[in-house]
Formats: sequence, structure tokens, C-alpha cells
Amino acid sequence: MTTPQPSQFRDHANTPFDRVRDTYRLNHEGQTLDFVLAKKRDYAPLKRARLGVWDALLKLEGFIDNSDPDTESSQVTHALQTAEAMRADGQPDWFVLTGLVHDLGKMLCLFGEPQWAVVGDTFPVGCDFAEEIIYHEYFANNPDRKDPRMGSQNGIYESGCGLDAVHMSWGHDEYLYMVLKNYLPEAASYVIRYHSFYPAHTNGAYTHLMNDRDRQMFEWVRKFNPYDLYSKSPDPLKIEPLLPHYRKLVDDHLPPILDW
Repeated sequence: MTTPQPSQFRDHANTPFDRVRDTYRLNHEGQTLDFVLAKKRDYAPLKRARLGVWDALLKLEGFIDNSDPDTESSQVTHALQTAEAMRADGQPDWFVLTGLVHDLGKMLCLFGEPQWAVVGDTFPVGCDFAEEIIYHEYFANNPDRKDPRMGSQNGIYESGCGLDAVHMSWGHDEYLYMVLKNYLPEAASYVIRYHSFYPAHTNGAYTHLMNDRDRQMFEWVRKFNPYDLYSKSPDPLKIEPLLPHYRKLVDDHLPPILDW
């Protein structure tokens, strides 16, 4: 197998997929503070479904992420590729489990949410949209750009307030964090919540909003990021031999049924 190189990934400038650009355009126009707050209220009760991790994975078998320029593989394949790369490097079980489940928040699409409100890079709302955010030009039509409270670097927040006090754009990261936060180690929950926050963990944006806990925890996000990106491969993955190991991993760390 030819190992993909980092330069082959997240090449948004040369992506042939109109679906990627269209998804980000709708995302950047629609992710307002009011929208995010409404979605948090709507999904916080976790009453959409009751099912286990494997049922959730199987429901996403045919799902293709329209924001991803790197692959058209199913979410099951991506989940196992990520986890297998981490296991091969001898990462601890809780971290490998994080790799397996990190995208399960895309269940939102099965509850009727459009992809622009589920996938793609995440960013804070309620303050100025940093230039480091991909397709920044699409924020021109975001209604929050007209609100003077949100036009500054801090916006409605205080410097150093910590990301826990910041409202991130709504999507699969925040949703899965809601579902799993009571069952996983702190670092695993943090990785799930911020693994799509590329403006920060790749480009160094929004550090003015972070506190010491964020700076410490972001080391785990950066450690996770290469597995999420560089494990992607067009080569077929033999799934069946892997299932016993990962079924046991899930059973050892998570309840058989989760509230979604």
C-alpha cells in the first residue's frame, strides 16, 4: 500500500468536488449564534434515539461526508482506518476508542439535519470569524456579521474565558460530546468536541479565548489529528477480522445502549 502524504490531504484549493464548496457556503451563511443556541436546546435532552455504538456505525455505513475533499469512503471504513492506525502505534485503548467513535455525531443527518449543520470544520460563533477559517469569504452573508456585539475578536466573550464558555458552530463534534461526555475520560471527550476545530489546532487561531486547560488538552487534539487525516486510504479494508477486537473495546468502555 502506498502511504498517503500530508500534502495530499485537505487540498481545498484544488478539490474537484462542488459539494465541498457548496457545503461550506451554506455552513458559513447559516451558523449564527441564535442557530447554535437553538440546536443545543433542541438536542440536549438526548431523546432522538436509543442505540449502541455498533448500531450507530451501521446506520452511517452509506453516509458520505460532503465537506471532506479527501475521501468518499463510508464512515464505517473511516472509523476503522482511524482506530487501526492508532492501535498500530500502540496508543492506549481509550484513545483508540476515541478514534473509532469520533464521527458518530454525524447521526444528526439521520435525524433530518442538513450536512452543512453537521460536518466540516468548526469555529466559535458570537465573535469575529477568524481569517484562518476555510472558505472565509462565505461569511459575507452570515447575519451575525451585521451585529456589532460580535464584530470584535472577543465578541460576546472575555479573553481567556476558556472554550467551555464559547459556543462553537453546531455539528457532529458538539453533539457527540453531549452523547458521550459522561462515559469517556476527559481527554477523549475534549478530542471529540474539538477535533474539527482546524482554525485552532492547525492554524493557531482563537488562542486568546483559551485558558490553561485548553492549552493542555489541545495537545491531545493535535496528537489525534494525524490519525484522523492520514489514515484515509482508497485501499479496501477487511472489516470482518477487526470486529471482535473493536466490539470488545466498545463493550469494555461504553454502555450497550446510549441516549442520542
